[in-house]
Amino acid sequence: MQLEDMTVFIVDDEPSSVALLQRTLERVGFSRIYATTDPTRFEEFLHRLNPDVILLDMHMPQRSGLEILRFLQGRRENDGYLPVLVLTSDTTAEAKHRALNLGAADFLQKPFDLLEVVLRVRHLLEIRYLHLRLKDENLRLEAAVQARTQELHEAHLDALRRLAYAAEFRDDDTGSHVHRVAENASRLAQRLGLEAGWVEVIRRAAPLHDIGKIAIPDAILRKTSRLTPEEYELMKSHTVVGAAMLEGGKSVYLQMAQRIARSHHEHFDGSGYPDGLKGEAIPLEARVVAVVDVFDALVSQRPFKQAWPVPEAVAEIRRQAGLHFDPEAVGAFLRCVRAGDLLLPDPAKSL
Repeated sequence: MQLEDMTVFIVDDEPSSVALLQRTLERVGFSRIYATTDPTRFEEFLHRLNPDVILLDMHMPQRSGLEILRFLQGRRENDGYLPVLVLTSDTTAEAKHRALNLGAADFLQKPFDLLEVVLRVRHLLEIRYLHLRLKDENLRLEAAVQARTQELHEAHLDALRRLAYAAEFRDDDTGSHVHRVAENASRLAQRLGLEAGWVEVIRRAAPLHDIGKIAIPDAILRKTSRLTPEEYELMKSHTVVGAAMLEGGKSVYLQMAQRIARSHHEHFDGSGYPDGLKGEAIPLEARVVAVVDVFDALVSQRPFKQAWPVPEAVAEIRRQAGLHFDPEAVGAFLRCVRAGDLLLPDPAKSL
């Protein structure tokens, strides 16, 4: 863009001053020069023209230049650098200080030195041009950073998903359990009336609820008979191991996943593990995942059990409200059931 293509806006109640300024700038090639002798219409012209420099008379009867500068001061905080060249015959220090304090960039003394007019306008337009270039470059860089951040974010989430499936494949060779738990947890959270951002985070975090199973031997994970007390204690350790694996994560997904991994086997009545938490001391996300995790386990066929019929599994979840599960989470679960809004294993009957 050439400086001469930028927009000059003159606000002066003296038609002779406006005409002189217009002729002077036109002679050196400026083509986008607009003016008003009515300062009360300033905002109207400002919004329509989006000028690059304003030549503003200080003393006008209907509305003073200082009033307009005060208006621009508030706008400048949002729109960035818009230079104002003050036109005044008042050369006192007080007048200059007042204008400068309100954001004036420079002064032109009346009567005008025509060469000075051109030089001052060009100088302010050069600064405005550089400001716009910098703003555009910052926007471009910001967009590039956001795109790269999103790319890294997606790669990070993909790695987490693959890690979750790797753990799940060891006792569910389809890996679909973690997908159903994630989707059902998000749907239950919606029924609880939780805000959309929180629902999305739990959908991303829930697949990692059993990540600690990576540390559990296959002989225990795939055992078809009842676990011994020692084996059961080792199985329970997957909550602590999973939380330790996720501890210190910087993202909200990892932070929520860490809480879920540790606490999704806590019971609302305090009889769960590993910490014996009770009631609302259990993180909400863990209370939500507990319901859908147990439900999916009940209706899924595993090496050590047959799948429960869906109505029996629903009845069991209802019976455990206030004992194993948060009653409010169970209520939301039952609303999902009535709406047919839960994912089920393929062999299970639909709700």
